[in-house]
Amino acid sequence: NMEMMQFHPTCLYNLEVKNFLVTEAVRGEGGHLKLPDDADDEAGERYMQRFDPERMELAPRDIVARANDHEIKRLGLDYVHLDISHRDPEFVKGHFPNIYDKLIGLGIDMTTGPIPVVPAQHYTCGGILIDLAGRTDLPGLYAAGEASESGLHGANRLASNSLLECFVFGDAAARDIQAHWDDLPAPPPIRPWDESRVTNSDEEVVIKQTWTEIRRFMWNYVGIVRTTKRLERAQNRINLLRGEVEEYYGNFRVTQDLIELRNLIEVADLIVKSALARKESRGLHYITDYPELANEAVDTVLAP
Repeated sequence: NMEMMQFHPTCLYNLEVKNFLVTEAVRGEGGHLKLPDDADDEAGERYMQRFDPERMELAPRDIVARANDHEIKRLGLDYVHLDISHRDPEFVKGHFPNIYDKLIGLGIDMTTGPIPVVPAQHYTCGGILIDLAGRTDLPGLYAAGEASESGLHGANRLASNSLLECFVFGDAAARDIQAHWDDLPAPPPIRPWDESRVTNSDEEVVIKQTWTEIRRFMWNYVGIVRTTKRLERAQNRINLLRGEVEEYYGNFRVTQDLIELRNLIEVADLIVKSALARKESRGLHYITDYPELANEAVDTVLAP
């Protein structure tokens, strides 16, 4: 289920700070999503009533993230506004002291004005298939947390479940390892490098360039709202880059960055293949070619 990729709806938009999430509790305590000043005639308007009229800003993450993405793309904006400045300043400071302090340090006062926010990739609900003890189908390999597909989340992770999941499955895996330690197979021997076969590369820029390209086309082609055509374009790029990276991998000394790049391509490929295999929209996977739920739920377990 690697297509089940969650996007947090309200990540701070700031060129100096990356990946600072503004908690959903801000919306839960009355924060409004509005269009910013550069939205021309619609500046300052709330828009969630067009996407979920009953729940508005309290809709699930996937709906709010798609709404924010839609408005940003529709109007060519850089961000939308999350505004809780209509609440009492002391209430805001008391409920969100860490967010308040962080934003004040960036010149943003959430008690007097809005917070610029954008959707951001957050959490995956798919991954390595495990049982209730955290075991995979490879003896001795355990997985817990975001790397795993435990079935706990289904197609849409609820807020604040990640820490609990790590505690539960981490503890289960540790207990199983302790109980079966003497039965676990010994690790295979590691063959020494053939130093005559590889050399240091003077083209590290190749790794950086490919890394950047993957991030860009995955966001643009495999993002919050998908289409079959964009997914196919992403698949074509992955196939091309895989060949380039494998050629590079076979001729130069292996580095951590090179291994991570090869892993990135593998993960990107699994996400795209999973998304193409699911002919419906469900939870975190929304594709315009198949906007409705299928009659029966199916897991997209891919063949090797």
